[in-house]
Amino acid sequence: MNHVERFRAVMNFQPVDRLPRWEWAMWWDLTLDRWRREGLPERYQTMFDISQYFGLDPYQQFWFSTTEASIEAAQHHVEGIVSSLDDYRAVRPRLYPCHDAAIESMRPWADRQRRGEVVVWITLEGFFWFPRTLMGFEKLMYAFYDQPELIHAINADLLEFNLSILHKVSKACVPTFITIAEDMSYNHGPMISRETFRAFLAPYYRRLVPAIREMDMIPIVDTDGDVTLLVPWLEEVGIHGVLPLERQAGVDGLALRERFGSLRMIGHFNKMVMNKGEDAMRTEFERLTPLMRTGGFIPSVDHQTPPGVSLAQYRDYLRLLEEYTRVEAWA
Repeated sequence: MNHVERFRAVMNFQPVDRLPRWEWAMWWDLTLDRWRREGLPERYQTMFDISQYFGLDPYQQFWFSTTEASIEAAQHHVEGIVSSLDDYRAVRPRLYPCHDAAIESMRPWADRQRRGEVVVWITLEGFFWFPRTLMGFEKLMYAFYDQPELIHAINADLLEFNLSILHKVSKACVPTFITIAEDMSYNHGPMISRETFRAFLAPYYRRLVPAIREMDMIPIVDTDGDVTLLVPWLEEVGIHGVLPLERQAGVDGLALRERFGSLRMIGHFNKMVMNKGEDAMRTEFERLTPLMRTGGFIPSVDHQTPPGVSLAQYRDYLRLLEEYTRVEAWA
């Protein structure tokens, strides 16, 4: 099987020759700085090239920022600057940039994806993520009650921006899957109530997800922390999967599988064991093996590999990842 066939098959609970070997979140800058001191060649600079150096399956991400005409999330300059509808109207001309150049750059990747050489995925910012970016957490929490018109104004504009991106992307390169950046859960569950989700996020998801489905992309929400209570809310609006399933937040992927049989999951390998030796990493892979057997799951680090992990330890992780993603290891 090629990379695209393998990803689609596992996400559709179909047989595969092996599981994908992939780091969805790649690595912290500090981690790469350490690894370069320990032998990672300087000539490998892009995340794609570093991934290839480590022998991981090739994936190419395009993140369509709401604030910069780039494919990365560079938003620090707008964090917390909105407190009112007037503020938002004043800053709005600086938002929702034109991504035509980035979209045009996807065309060569479309050819490679058609040949099964690389999985292309895109990221759009979600209807909790972006209001929180503009307002900051505390102001957003109050605004759900005191300024609902402000939240709806932001999300209505964001929806139109995201739909426009999808329309343009569809003409250049149809990605295999999409992640929607949200980060609306923490160690004790969702940051908002189900009623707030239904009032302020669900109406926009219900318009966005059909456009995603029309492109035959798999919609996955990226949210840290404990997603357990959040999953049924997301399924209600048509989302197919979640990542990264952080173990430190108490997420239990197998319990999620028992409750939500068709949920797609990516991640769930506890990053905090990666510097504790091979036995600890092997134990973690053994924990994930029953979940691998169920299909619809790709094991990967449950967030970016921390700088406490040496290059040698990461190589041990990769060797175990190769071992445990073989069919004979979990079938």
